Amino acid sequence: MADMTIAAFQDFIRQRYFATDSKRGTPATFMWFIEEVGELSTALAGNDPVNTEEEFADVLAWLCTLANINGVDLAKAIEKYTVNGVDGTK
Repeated sequence: MADMTIAAFQDFIRQRYFATDSKRGTPATFMWFIEEVGELSTALAGNDPVNTEEEFADVLAWLCTLANINGVDLAKAIEKYTVNGVDGTK
């Protein structure tokens, strides 16, 4: 599972958490996501690479949760960077 695709990870999160996450709804789930972003911010300002890695994982998991409960396929969504010629700069 170490080299999991974005689609596979999103599906893993869906299978494990969708029932609970969908009941919570988007507004409350978004608040959880923002809390994890804040924890990542704190970790980035610190000097604990293990914690920083954990917080990146948490942010990604909550992003997948938000995508799942809103019907967004993240692998398809990132095609704007990988398929449609966008070079990743704004």
